[in-house]
Order: sequence, then C-alpha cells, then structure tokens
Amino acid sequence: MAFFKYSLIRGALFLAFFLIAYMALHVQPFTAAVVAALCAFVVSFLFLRKQRDGATAVVADRFAPNATTTQSAGAIDDADAEDALIDENPDIWIDADRKPGADQAPTN
Repeated sequence: MAFFKYSLIRGALFLAFFLIAYMALHVQPFTAAVVAALCAFVVSFLFLRKQRDGATAVVADRFAPNATTTQSAGAIDDADAEDALIDENPDIWIDADRKPGADQAPTN
C-alpha cells in the first residue's frame, strides 16, 4: 500500500507540474514532461521522505524477504572485531568518524 500511495502522489505531482508547464506557460509537450519530471522529483525528494522510505521497505521486502543486512560479510566481521576490541579494553576511546588530526588547529 505504501508503494502505491507514494507512486500515486508522484504521479499527481507530475501531472500538476505538466499541466502548469504545458497549459499556463505554453511549453512544448516534451519540454513540459521533462520539466514536470524534474520538479516532481525535487518536490518528492525534499518533502516525501516518510512515504519514500515506506515504499522502499515494501520493495525491499518483496524482492529480498530473507535479507537481514546490506553489509558484506567482511564488513560485519570487521565490525565484530572492533566491538570485541572495545569490550576487552574499556579505557580505549575510538572515534571512527573523525579524521586523524581533525582536533588540531590548522597551522599556516
């Protein structure tokens, strides 16, 4: 149902932008379709995240119902090894999101 709902909203957005471009702005049909597709994409990308995520979940469940993760086996093994290292050494602090030397002020 979420996929249908999201597709219906996207179709309505496309139709509205197409009619505006074609009827009100008197643009050629092909150009109006391209402009409508781009505008519908931008609006749905910016404002329909919840519906898009729901539609994505429906598609993922339909095509890969037994999938448990999107990570490779090597990435999972690596994460498990890092977790084990941190559990064994609670005094070690790791910030994998920070680049080395990012806490230092730049010197010129």
